[in-house]
Amino acid sequence: MTKLSSRLTRAALLSLALALSGCSSFLNSATKEGDFPNGIVPPPDQAYAMGIHYMDQGDYARAAKDFQAVEETYPYSTWSTHAALLAGYSQYKNLNYDDAISSLNRFIQLHPENQETAYAYYLKSLCYYEQIDDVQRDQTATYEAISALNDVATRYPDSAYARDARIKLRLANDRLAGHDMVIGRFYQKQHLYGAAVGRYQDVASNFQQTTYVPEALERLVEVYLDLGLPDEALRAASVLGYNYPGSAWYETAYNKLKDHGLLNAADESQAAGGGEAVPVPPEHHHWYWPF
Repeated sequence: MTKLSSRLTRAALLSLALALSGCSSFLNSATKEGDFPNGIVPPPDQAYAMGIHYMDQGDYARAAKDFQAVEETYPYSTWSTHAALLAGYSQYKNLNYDDAISSLNRFIQLHPENQETAYAYYLKSLCYYEQIDDVQRDQTATYEAISALNDVATRYPDSAYARDARIKLRLANDRLAGHDMVIGRFYQKQHLYGAAVGRYQDVASNFQQTTYVPEALERLVEVYLDLGLPDEALRAASVLGYNYPGSAWYETAYNKLKDHGLLNAADESQAAGGGEAVPVPPEHHHWYWPF
């Protein structure tokens, strides 16, 4: 450590010690009288230290108020910038997602070049991500989470935040696909086959990395058969067999085609001999995504 860095370190530690010691009386009276005794906001370093204290204690509501007080009362101080970010973090920890998003958006707008802005984008995406609901419910938060997570992955592609964002993107997309499947099944049961086809095709075309694609393709086989569209049913089965040859959904689709007399003798002989059944004419093979 150089002499200069050593002096800077000692100065930083001294500054923090003074801030903490200076705020001890405020902490004692604030515990009894509210956030700030007599409504007086202490100097920025002391108010910031109080926020850190309450954050360490897990009192995120009090911490957020203290950090906001620093930002609002001393907007041009050296403490204000980081206090704005910690206000958003404290609101996030307190599950006040709307307030946290507002604080983080303000931080991003005011400090676009700050080294902590990447974290602000990531934290904002978590605020949306943690509001994602069950597949049975409205998925507005999922769409917002995907947009925010894509923002992180695009703006900071080599960061640890981006790596985690990409993982969460897969989970969020899986949730959207699941929601589509819930609606598609409902339409299918109501014999609203056109609407069901739209949902299943959306899953097969736009959510190809999710776990719902094999079922979506099998459901398309069912709906096309009910609509009297054997060629479309064979085409959907072809895609299913090409991509998921060993899945239970492919076996179900194969049996449905067989029940409808859409398998030729060669296909049945191959299946009986233990080979892989391909219940489609050769010209349909290797269709990857036919929609």
